[in-house]
Amino acid sequence: MPAPLPDDSSHFPGLSRIGALLADPGRAAMLWALMDGSARPAGELTLIAGLSPSAASAHLARLTDGGLLALDVRGRHRYYRIATADIAASIEALANVAQAAAPQRPVPRTARTVPLDLRHARTCYDHMAGEIAVRVFDRLVDSGLLVRDGDRLDATDAGTARLRDWGIDVAAQRARKRRFACTCLDWSERRPHLGGALGAALLDSWSSRGWVERTSRPRVLRITPAGQQQFDAFVAT
Repeated sequence: MPAPLPDDSSHFPGLSRIGALLADPGRAAMLWALMDGSARPAGELTLIAGLSPSAASAHLARLTDGGLLALDVRGRHRYYRIATADIAASIEALANVAQAAAPQRPVPRTARTVPLDLRHARTCYDHMAGEIAVRVFDRLVDSGLLVRDGDRLDATDAGTARLRDWGIDVAAQRARKRRFACTCLDWSERRPHLGGALGAALLDSWSSRGWVERTSRPRVLRITPAGQQQFDAFVAT
């Protein structure tokens, strides 16, 4: 049986409890398999994690009771999914930390093909991820608008001017109490997109210009025709 979760009432509320939930390889495998936005039955998750049915049942109960998974009952069938978009974003962020700590170890793909709309454009915390975000990031670096030092990024003079055209005050973003710009591993593309204050500011700017819209699906973004035209023109320059 899994060890009881720690009582972390004397520390940051819930932090060590969530850490304990994520620390078990079987539970981590189940969570990662659900990062594509799917809902899966217990039997499928059991096979993915390589556990016995009884052990898998205990782990799924822990994840559900801990608030990381939600249970959908459809007739006689029970399906598990990531409970909220924030939890999925947090798992994605932790995958970035793990990759930064051990870059030689590849991030595994999710067990099924990522849905096209989730792969095309989605939120990752407060910035944009997915195919479009990766393409824009590549162009920002390849064209010399951003310079990269490890996982840190900075804007060149040309980059500052280009970002100003997108409504971004680079000096104001640098002054914020967070990292100005950094790489963020995109779990569906397995390449970096732009994170940090600059990544969040760009998503806000693109949304205000009507290039990007939020949808009814958690984390999924819609690129409008105007936005697709703008992004295609940018990456082609």
